[in-house]
Amino acid sequence: MSGQTSGYDVKKIEAIIKPFKLDEVKEALHEVGVSGITVTEAKGFGRQKGHTELYRGAEYVVDFLPKVKLEIVVPDNMAESVVEAIAGAAKTGRIGDGKIFVSDIQSALRIRTGEQDDSAI
Repeated sequence: MSGQTSGYDVKKIEAIIKPFKLDEVKEALHEVGVSGITVTEAKGFGRQKGHTELYRGAEYVVDFLPKVKLEIVVPDNMAESVVEAIAGAAKTGRIGDGKIFVSDIQSALRIRTGEQDDSAI
């Protein structure tokens, strides 16, 4: 995990996972020392392009499938273990397991105290 853009070495990890895997992923993140996480309900599709369902005798396509989006900001030295924890806990081996994205954070600010960067996370 490289790509330093400033003297501030922090990564944002975004993961899109199946909703029923949330508790397992949360536990795995706790075990690697993650102290904060943002969870958002989301809908989307990837390669599977949704699926077809039957409702009252009519067939219709469900384009957007329910997902959960996790956002975690961690020091650079934790990023790899966080990604591994998410991937391990979220994997079912079936289509639609999700994606993980890692990006650099330029800066961070804790609104309440004014702390910045490392102190803010």
